Amino acid sequence: MKTTLLFLFITSFTFCQSIVGKWKTIDDETGVEKSVVEIYKKNGLYFGKVIEIKELEHRNKKCTLCKGDDRDKPILGLIVIKKLSKNNAIFDGGTITDPKNGKQYRCKITLDGKNKISVRGYIGISLFGRSQTWIRQ
Repeated sequence: MKTTLLFLFITSFTFCQSIVGKWKTIDDETGVEKSVVEIYKKNGLYFGKVIEIKELEHRNKKCTLCKGDDRDKPILGLIVIKKLSKNNAIFDGGTITDPKNGKQYRCKITLDGKNKISVRGYIGISLFGRSQTWIRQ
């Protein structure tokens, strides 16, 4: 019984400390819900894919300004977060793409409680960028 309770406690604590899951994105300039991004772990790294677009007029858009393999791909289904790794309480070392302008930024994600994350895209050092708060679905 004690072993089962300990296992449940550790499992729930670990889940709350993870960025894995579905996250509602909120525009940092307007406060409007934009999309749902599913963050998942693959081969020890974290990725995020757009699985829902809230605004009807944007659902069929393509990432025309993206570069490389992402150019002209539909935004719905696009992997926008790539190759983050966990460093203590911070997830970083990867990139995030802004489908609106096609630019790719360095990315850092930190947990803000169990149901919010701060997602920061930046160039160079972390001071030069912008952050959004995403809410767990």
